[in-house]
Amino acid sequence: ATILLGCTQAFHTMQVQKVKLKRFSTGLNMQASRRQLLSSCMAGISFACIQGVYIADATMMSLPENSDAKLFSDSAALGKDKALERFKMARNDLNYLLENFSVISEGGGDNIRRYLGTVGVTSGMYGIPRVMKELQEEANDIVEYTENMNDFDAYLRQADTSCYSANFVEFSAAKTKPEKFFQDAKSDAQQMKIRMDAMAVELGL
Repeated sequence: ATILLGCTQAFHTMQVQKVKLKRFSTGLNMQASRRQLLSSCMAGISFACIQGVYIADATMMSLPENSDAKLFSDSAALGKDKALERFKMARNDLNYLLENFSVISEGGGDNIRRYLGTVGVTSGMYGIPRVMKELQEEANDIVEYTENMNDFDAYLRQADTSCYSANFVEFSAAKTKPEKFFQDAKSDAQQMKIRMDAMAVELGL
């Protein structure tokens, strides 16, 4: 009986040690897994930060040094003088976009849209359709001005749509490259410039 009891206690002790060893091993594995997970997360965060800095730099590099576009209420009338000032600012920012399109497009579709005034409110192009509408009565030939204004608005919408589409094409099954959408947007912006120059003539600018 004594021998049997001793064997039973020894067997129990071995089982307890076995469970402890298993828990210890599992703990090590969990710690290792946690370390691996933490390392992966940190690596991902670092990569995201680097990418964010790159995109931010591309955006900041493309901002015009003389851009002092003032925010205005999109619901209140500006008056002739302020509307003409906004028109000139928009014209300058559109010219800047075309002259520096290759650099600006490196920041992606939304970076181009910032200059088009369809993303954010810092570009002189922001709210330009309403400004043009307000200046309609100031045109020498209101019919000519209105036709160019409507064409400008149509090309602006097309350019914005192209840039917006470029943001998603890399993650879709489509074979079209973002550069194709950027080129379409540039062509539309060039047409916008032609219409805006024609309106400037009608406004005596």
